[in-house]
Amino acid sequence: MIPRAGEGPLAIERRGVATSRGDLYHAVLTLSWPRFFASVVVGYLGVNLVFALLYLAGGDVIANARPGSFWDAYMFSVQTLATIGYGAMAPKTPYADVLVAIEAFTGLFGVAVATSLMFTRFARPSARILFSRVAVIAVRDAVPSLVFRIANERGNQVVEAQVRLILARNEVTAEGERVRRFHDLPLTRTFSPVFALSWTVVHAIDAASPLFGATPESLAREGAELMVLVTGLDDTFQAAIHGRFSYVASEIAWDQRFSDVISVASDGRRVIDYTRFHDLEPLPPHVLRVLPARAPGAPAAPG
Repeated sequence: MIPRAGEGPLAIERRGVATSRGDLYHAVLTLSWPRFFASVVVGYLGVNLVFALLYLAGGDVIANARPGSFWDAYMFSVQTLATIGYGAMAPKTPYADVLVAIEAFTGLFGVAVATSLMFTRFARPSARILFSRVAVIAVRDAVPSLVFRIANERGNQVVEAQVRLILARNEVTAEGERVRRFHDLPLTRTFSPVFALSWTVVHAIDAASPLFGATPESLAREGAELMVLVTGLDDTFQAAIHGRFSYVASEIAWDQRFSDVISVASDGRRVIDYTRFHDLEPLPPHVLRVLPARAPGAPAAPG
């Protein structure tokens, strides 16, 4: 299963693969902002702790500091790491001079690394695409269809937006081998020149569809997962962005449709109500006749 929007990397244990040097850099860039700031603070405190202990190990090496005082050694480390140099405390032995030189370089290096990581995180464009919590099996233009919707949560526009829908499920080959296969599901519209409000994505379940004849039980049995990939060009940063989401069998509502979220204000402006974005309503009886019959007891919506 691919992670939901905003989640971390896949929880997969990798064996027999050498660790890449870029993994740490990638991991830092993908941390959430609270974890990133917490890591910077812990690193800053930890570096000062190490140098404070080194100063204490050298004995009385700091002028105007109380001999054996951890607090004085720690605050001297803070001043040295940040190249503050108030002048109250100073190194008074060659041992302290060497440590001060090393710590001053460490501070300059740390500031450079932290600044570059901060800039990279701020400068990296990211998509804020809202995906409906569930997909639905409904009727669109008298054809049974799989439907879900997405929306652009930012105030800008995503130009040349494209959406792709892939079905992943477990299948058995003619030789009896169990494999995980991926099927591209054709959509009624895969491209939008400007993605500003919402977009209802529709896949017609006709005889050519891999979902033709599927039931809630068959999708669950096959470990089916619908993977959604959205790409586009951020109109503000002029850079490519992408969003991703997935729906498992229990997140597909049957015999339902989405409530309308777009209205027109009195001044002619279009209004989208995100508070109703995930709301569903049952299909009318005359529409239900279009859907193929399912086994008795099949759920109409995910529990």
